[in-house]
Amino acid sequence: MGQHNRTLQPAPAAPQGARISYWLLRTLVINPLFRLVFRGRVEGRPPAYRGKPYVVVANHGSDLDPPLLSCAVGRPVSFMAKQELFRVPVLAPLIRGLGAVPVRRGHVDRRALERCLAQLQRGWLVGVFLDGTRSATGMVERPRHGAALLAQRSGCPLLPVAILNSHRALSRGSTGLKLVPITIRIGHPIPAPVNRDRQTMETTSQQCAAVINGLLTGATRLG
Repeated sequence: MGQHNRTLQPAPAAPQGARISYWLLRTLVINPLFRLVFRGRVEGRPPAYRGKPYVVVANHGSDLDPPLLSCAVGRPVSFMAKQELFRVPVLAPLIRGLGAVPVRRGHVDRRALERCLAQLQRGWLVGVFLDGTRSATGMVERPRHGAALLAQRSGCPLLPVAILNSHRALSRGSTGLKLVPITIRIGHPIPAPVNRDRQTMETTSQQCAAVINGLLTGATRLG
């Protein structure tokens, strides 16, 4: 028997210091890096600022993706990031300030899941990289079920987002940046799965992968 979505109940707002830190980092560091250094642009319609929460699901080409994802929408995005990134000297304080949630790869990390649910309850968006690890091609290759599970638990729709060229700007194993243009494309929301049986999780995850890969190639319509 499948489990039905729960109704997301509002939670207390994030501490003021966390919100100020987020907006300062986004405005003074991330946006200039995205817009000026990488000639970045966003295509598609981001969710309304005072709209409902979404689980943002994206491809993952490089370690640049967590902060770049915050540029895609005009609302706070708390993203799931592998816990190893929280030990990188420059990147760690940056992603903490942007509300990142550390997650253990290869595990059902219930603590990370609960923290993400709390962020959704506060009205933040939560970002999940569908493969759970970087792809050398930038495409979604092996979608995992974490985003679908989070959407089912919260009742929030999934918002597919494609990040183009980040895998070329900072490829796996590379020590230097390549200043290539980076584009972020936003697709149409996908409804949350109604239960969490294995087949439903697989179907929803594959649907997200197909939409994101379509956004990357231009085959999928923008939101």
